[in-house]
Amino acid sequence: MSHPCSGCGGDGSRRNFLRHVSAIMVGVAGSLRIGPDRLATLPVAFAPGHPVKLDETAYPIPAEDGATIDKAHEVILVRYEKAVYAFSLSCPHQKTPLRWQAEAHQFQCPKHKSRFQPDGSFIDGRATRDMDRYAIRREGDQVWVSLDKLYRDDDNREAWIAAAVKL
Repeated sequence: MSHPCSGCGGDGSRRNFLRHVSAIMVGVAGSLRIGPDRLATLPVAFAPGHPVKLDETAYPIPAEDGATIDKAHEVILVRYEKAVYAFSLSCPHQKTPLRWQAEAHQFQCPKHKSRFQPDGSFIDGRATRDMDRYAIRREGDQVWVSLDKLYRDDDNREAWIAAAVKL
């Protein structure tokens, strides 16, 4: 029986795997124009000895109240009344992407006009519950959002309430 890595240039050892991963990271850093002096500033998740968690993403703590939408991860990051929240971009009614209305300080679904407060609480419309919140934690001047931990207020109210970072 042939070795599982035959033909790929690897010997199956951990050391060889790490050598390949290191080469890839250097290539990525080079393509992003990250010099050797800036490699140390990569998030702690990429530092030696720390596990890489692909189901988390980091954001800087917003400087002021308002909302930021990350379409790539379908996350809405909100700072509101000395707290930071991370929400699913989708309306809980029919999964339409929500929109932030800065002048009214609220979210609205463009499809059926459901409205939500900045903390995700339901105001009115066809939706029947609050916006879904991601688990979030603070680390220094960043918040980390766990993309695999989404809480619905009607399924796990305690976790939904706890999914906030107090400032």
